[in-house]
Amino acid sequence: MSDLYWLTDEQMDRLRPYFPKSHGKPRVDDRRVLSGIVFVNRNGLRWRDAPKEYGPHKTLYNRWKRWGDMGVFLRMMEGLAAEGAEPATIMIDATYLKAHRTASSLRVKKGNLGRLIGRTKGGMNTKLHAVTDANGRPLSFFMTAGQISDYTGATALLDDLPKAKWLLGDRGYDADWFREALQAKGIKPCIPGRKSRLQPVKYDKRRYRRRNRIEIMFGRLKDWRRVATRYDRCPRVFFSAIALAATVIFWL
Repeated sequence: MSDLYWLTDEQMDRLRPYFPKSHGKPRVDDRRVLSGIVFVNRNGLRWRDAPKEYGPHKTLYNRWKRWGDMGVFLRMMEGLAAEGAEPATIMIDATYLKAHRTASSLRVKKGNLGRLIGRTKGGMNTKLHAVTDANGRPLSFFMTAGQISDYTGATALLDDLPKAKWLLGDRGYDADWFREALQAKGIKPCIPGRKSRLQPVKYDKRRYRRRNRIEIMFGRLKDWRRVATRYDRCPRVFFSAIALAATVIFWL
């Protein structure tokens, strides 16, 4: 197949520092297996439908599951982002990711935090909260059920915000406590005020126009079928797919 995806030698060199050490038996060809994992996630395939050029589908799935449980794919994204980000201006936003019925079926076991899937006007969804750099490249993510407000995501992402001069956000983030928390970190908020405010809020309209870059980022993430539609019941597995997509699209 001419449309197969293969990681280049240069890309593998950048990813290799984040690979876990192999113990005992050497791992199967990392380039072949990782390229197969990318292909399956990008095209939304079942693992058994992976092209034979990538080797046994069980090998792909086992590597995907094991490295996902270890947080390897998230470390790849965060590590590469830390090397190449331009965080003088950062942006925050959230988007809905539609959950397939296979992701939301069956009851959740007691003691489990849940699948992070909620019912909204658009059906069953997961909400992805993101912080990007000035170019719209993702720095960090946080995932909640679809009905959770933007405030919750902002609270979770607040502690991990990089040092920045400005933060761009839409009206969903217009809250006095959020503005004060940003200013305490030395970050100037560029957030328009809600229409319900009695006193209008001044903001840099010219700078705010750049916020469309985070919306473009979400659009590009959703080009990956396994991200645009959530098939995975386990939130950790789905989060790994998002981190892998962000790494390949924006940081390699």
